[in-house]
Amino acid sequence: MRPLRLPRRLGGRAAAGRRIELAGDPARTLAPEDLDRKGSAQLMLVTNITDVSGRPSTTSRRALTRTRLSDVALGLFERQGFEQTTVAQIAAGAGVTEMTFFRHFSAKHRVLFDDPYDTVIAAAVAAQPAALGPLDRVVRGFRHAFSQVPEPDGDVVRRRVRIIAGTATLRGEAWRNNAETEAVVVEQLVADGADPLAAKVATAAVLAALTVALFDWSLRDESALGDAITAALDIVEGPRG
Repeated sequence: MRPLRLPRRLGGRAAAGRRIELAGDPARTLAPEDLDRKGSAQLMLVTNITDVSGRPSTTSRRALTRTRLSDVALGLFERQGFEQTTVAQIAAGAGVTEMTFFRHFSAKHRVLFDDPYDTVIAAAVAAQPAALGPLDRVVRGFRHAFSQVPEPDGDVVRRRVRIIAGTATLRGEAWRNNAETEAVVVEQLVADGADPLAAKVATAAVLAALTVALFDWSLRDESALGDAITAALDIVEGPRG
């Protein structure tokens, strides 16, 4: 996720040199610097919507084809609707075969979503002091994860989120993706000694708030994503002091 920071950044980094153990499993660890390096790979850790720019980090032929498919699909979804657009139309618009489309995306909706990097979120939560309650740890963990995210490049991400927000089946997919993220974060909290119910409620509350904020942001052309995320986390966290 690259150098522009969201408006507010909480600390919570792990001590230098100490690897963070995920869900109490010594075989699953991340170094503190991985939170920055890997956390910057995706835009929406919440809904797993594809990366910030929507552009490939390489100029390989495969990456260029994937980008062309994404661009064509986005335009078609906006003009005629997600449900009304077929894979055949996307492939034809990009000048490739349907087989090529499925080499890049397992299904039509995957053009708008990317695979989650849930271990990064779990590591960000694990890096918060264990003495904090589950809600505070989740909020601070997400603040840290999002502090590594720049504002989206242009309007590509906003357009994608707007399509998702306006399509019932895609909204359902976003919530299903959240459930996967929730399971990983809850596992981490419980491994650190949290009550299972408290861990589930805290994680679900934060993910729901962030998803609502994301959808709302997509409808406001002048608003900053970072401001929406910070506002949602502030509401969930409640007054300080």
